[in-house]
Amino acid sequence: MAREPRKPSDPEEAAFLAAYDPTVFPRPSVAVDVVLLSAPQNHLHTVVVRRNEHPHRGRWALPGGFVRMEESLDAAAIRVLEAKAGLRQVYLEQLYSFGQPHRDPRTRVIAVAYYALVDHERIRPPAGSAEVTSARIVVPWEGETGGPVKLVSATGTALPLAFDHAEIVGTAVKRLRGKLDYSPVGFQLLGETFTLFELQRVHETVLGRPVNKDSFRRRQLASGLLEATGEVETGVGHRPAELYRFRRRAI
Repeated sequence: MAREPRKPSDPEEAAFLAAYDPTVFPRPSVAVDVVLLSAPQNHLHTVVVRRNEHPHRGRWALPGGFVRMEESLDAAAIRVLEAKAGLRQVYLEQLYSFGQPHRDPRTRVIAVAYYALVDHERIRPPAGSAEVTSARIVVPWEGETGGPVKLVSATGTALPLAFDHAEIVGTAVKRLRGKLDYSPVGFQLLGETFTLFELQRVHETVLGRPVNKDSFRRRQLASGLLEATGEVETGVGHRPAELYRFRRRAI
């Protein structure tokens, strides 16, 4: 809900604001872009939308849009995520602001980027639509080096990105890798219940490298973030593993 503007109690301030001309200074446009991350089949994925208009028509872009005049940044991010990816009530955090003067050829546009984390099973691009897809992220750097990344389709075809969105996705991956050890963000990429192996696989997928199984499990069990459900996985061809859930805490 938009907050009502403050009414000045000082008559001089009220007169100043009444006479103020907002056209004195150029005003850049402000947009939000959302990196929606999931981790299916040992790969990081993000959702992109094919642009059907200039600029960069035919290229792929993150779900995004311009911020409305009476809308907060968070509200704009929630709106575009639902409108373009069909998702609500997901983990969403502000990432970084991208403001290079010529990042958008139309005009001066400052983009406030967010990243969202979700279990891949919740991602359902419109049936039969080639305009929205979940693309695999190819990270060409190790650790938290940072930098642009590449996206490829399910068939391995490179997906050219619009604007500076390759850099934005790379920044989201770098942020997620940096937070993984001290914040329980990894749980947001899993379903309601999961095995320790599935949790380990998510961490390895995000980090882009293997982790030591024994030390990882000891650390997770000692963290106080896991709660045993008393149930085991079903439909597997091996000894079923115990299922856990995340003890909900503020992140």
